[in-house]
Amino acid sequence: MLGILITFVIILLGIAIALVVYNMKLKSKLQILNNTSQKVTSLSVLQDFMNTISEQITADEKIRKINEILIEKYEIKYSTIVIYNGAEYEIKASNVEEKHWPILKNLQSEKVFSDSIQTATPKYITINNDNERLPYLKMEYARAKSAMFFPLYIDNVYIGYWIIEGSKQHEFDNVDTTILEVVKNNIISVFRTIENQRVIDNLVREDRLSGLKNVEYLYSEAKTVIDKYPTSAVCVFKIQNLEKINEKVSRKTGNEVISKLCNIIKNSLSDEYFFVRYSGPKFAIVFSGTDVEGVAQFMKNIKKKVETTKIEPREDYKVHSEDKRIPYVLPSINVAISTYYKGTALEGVMSKLEEYLDSANLSESDINYL
Repeated sequence: MLGILITFVIILLGIAIALVVYNMKLKSKLQILNNTSQKVTSLSVLQDFMNTISEQITADEKIRKINEILIEKYEIKYSTIVIYNGAEYEIKASNVEEKHWPILKNLQSEKVFSDSIQTATPKYITINNDNERLPYLKMEYARAKSAMFFPLYIDNVYIGYWIIEGSKQHEFDNVDTTILEVVKNNIISVFRTIENQRVIDNLVREDRLSGLKNVEYLYSEAKTVIDKYPTSAVCVFKIQNLEKINEKVSRKTGNEVISKLCNIIKNSLSDEYFFVRYSGPKFAIVFSGTDVEGVAQFMKNIKKKVETTKIEPREDYKVHSEDKRIPYVLPSINVAISTYYKGTALEGVMSKLEEYLDSANLSESDINYL
């Protein structure tokens, strides 16, 4: 009887040991599967990042979209990207209610994150019971119970941070931090890329004299519309006699030429055509989705209208005794037109047209196809 009992116990112990070993192997396999799933997700996120960079939207819109991708793909409750703009910390993207932003954009001042910033390493904090709160939340208990803080550096220069927050205790205990480090590095790479676009966005100005935006507008906001079409016609024209009018008549008369010419053209354009001051006597129009033949006819009509517009000299016109008074001036324009193909360099097309106009004889006044 005792022998049977011992045998039974040994069998039970063997089963128990087998179950423990099986559970350990199963846990290991599940962990490997989970890590693999996270890596697949990260590859998908990286692809979405690249797609977002190539979209024709503003730099700030790209940052917000990237944050939305992170929230969706990693099922994060809250995600916030904060960047130092040279004067203050600014929330570039967040799905947290705006009333909490004053706290979120000052985390660099929190002692709990100071070591993280100084050592450029992530910081994970959580609570152990509902009576605790995350140190940076002050009087706010309910919203977040776990957080991971990632300082952001470009070329060893601290530029801000990314913080993800969860509504559960120990929510990020089993998250693969190496994957999140990769995501953080991708955020930095994306930010580095779109900073160049931000520079262009910030260069957009309105020319006081003509009432037109400058040429940088074509490379930023306007390009969103332009690139809805596979091809567009690009026109650059030059007021050939503007310098002569400024010298022989007066500067204010030359300014009046620019003002009247721009008003004539602006009133003839649709909303998806973009008219800008290119530089000095040169102006540009992008006719979104239009072919050069149609634009050539349009510009012939514009040219005729502009060059028959009589503009009287302004009050700063001084007639010398030996000169005969000029009753009016007539603008003369030289036009160059080419095709822009979506995905190619718009600035390259513009530069080619500008180069032609600058090399043309000042007496030339024509419609040119390049």
